[in-house]
Order: sequence, then C-alpha cells, then structure tokens
Amino acid sequence: MTARRIGILGGTFDPIHCGHIDAARAAEEALGLTRLFLITSNVPPHRAAPVASSYHRFAMVALAVSNRPTWFASDIELRSAAPSYTSTTLQRFHGEGYAPAELFFLIGADAFAEIETWRDYPQILDLAQFAVVSRPGLPVAELRHRLPSLADRIISIDAPTADVSATDVRQRIAAGESIAGLVPPAVRQHIERHGLYTTMSGRLHGED
Repeated sequence: MTARRIGILGGTFDPIHCGHIDAARAAEEALGLTRLFLITSNVPPHRAAPVASSYHRFAMVALAVSNRPTWFASDIELRSAAPSYTSTTLQRFHGEGYAPAELFFLIGADAFAEIETWRDYPQILDLAQFAVVSRPGLPVAELRHRLPSLADRIISIDAPTADVSATDVRQRIAAGESIAGLVPPAVRQHIERHGLYTTMSGRLHGED
C-alpha cells in the first residue's frame, strides 16, 4: 500500500496565481506528495477581506487544478462562517483519518516568518509537517537565521517561484494591463469573462 503524503496549500487565492502554482509544484516534487489540496480560505484572520467573492475565488482554484489529477480544490474552510484558522483546518484533516506525519502544510517563507503570531502557536507545529518554500526576496536559508529556534521544525524547499502577488495581479487588471503569464490561462479567462478586479479601490490591497 502506497504511503499517504498529503500536501495542503491554503490561501485567499484572490486570485490564485503562478507563484502559488510554482510553490505547489516544487513541494509536490520535493516531498513526493500523493495528493495536494488547495484550500480557499473564507475569512482570513491575518489579512484584509477578499476582493472577489468566495464563489469566484474557489472557481479560479478549481480551474487552476483541473488538469492535474492529484490536485484538488477544497472548500473545507468556505463551508464554515468562522475565521479560517490553520489549526482548525488541520484538526479537521485529523478527524478524517489523516495522521500529522502524513500531512505536509505548504507555506511561503514570507508567511512563515509571521508564524509566532498565529493562533495555537507553537502547538500548531505538531499538527502537520511544515514545508516552507522560498519566496522572491526571502529564501528559506535566510528564514532559518531569522527564526533559529524553528530551524529543525521545518522542511526547507528552496525552489524558484514566480515573482508575483495577488495584489500585483489586481492592480494590473484595474490599470488595464495584461496579466498573461501571471495566472494560469483558465484563471485569466475566468477573470476576463466575469470582469473581476476592474474597479480600482482601496480593497485592491490584500492577500498576496
């Protein structure tokens, strides 16, 4: 029986972009993942409210993974009206029969740099294996120097990822600029078809 190695990548995905995809692919290859769940958050506790609706954000994730048979768009957090805490989500996976050793929580180095502010820290580090992916401007090696006490609690994945953020994508759309190459083609088509992010406002600044 093949051992289960389950990747979990959460995010507001407003919208999902090539940086997310690159990180997921790097983790899949480095960790030998058998399944990868991309979880769209409902109410992110550490960020501003999303710009696009949960319907559109989940739809874009579903489109982004549609040609990858071992990747799955999950609405586990969207089904709850409560804030989307990672500890709660990981405990739900435990309730479905997954052991902490089988779960790999994928996170960018920039986000992990704030782990000490998360709910249920440091106990949250026992709920899954934390796989930290380098981000442009913040390689995992530098993160280990910033948080030396956590160096032996993480799996480092030093792989190149697209230098793009959701904020960049939204701002380019609002300015009438092309986002080709920044998001998967099916996601770009969905954004254009539904006129998402076309109005410039303060809410353009949110999740990366």
